[in-house]
Amino acid sequence: MAEEKKETAQTEVSFGKKSKGKKKVSFRKGLRTEFKKITWPDKTSLTRQSVAVVAVTLVLSVLIALLDVIFQYGVDWLIKL
Repeated sequence: MAEEKKETAQTEVSFGKKSKGKKKVSFRKGLRTEFKKITWPDKTSLTRQSVAVVAVTLVLSVLIALLDVIFQYGVDWLIKL
C-alpha cells in the first residue's frame, strides 16, 4: 500500500514536467492502478442491493402519490368553502 502511494506521488510530481503524450500515458497508468484498488460487489450482493433500491423507490412513489391525492382533495374542499 505504501509503495502504491509513493508511486502515485511520484506520478503527480512528474506529471507537469512531461510532454502531452506522456501525460496521457501517465494518467491512464494511474487510472488503471486506481481501478485495481476497487472492490467490486459480488452478484448476490448486487442483486440484493438492486432489489432494495427498487422496493424503496416503489414504496416512496406510492406514498407520494397518496399524499398528492390527499392534498388535492383537501385543496378542492377548501376552494368549495
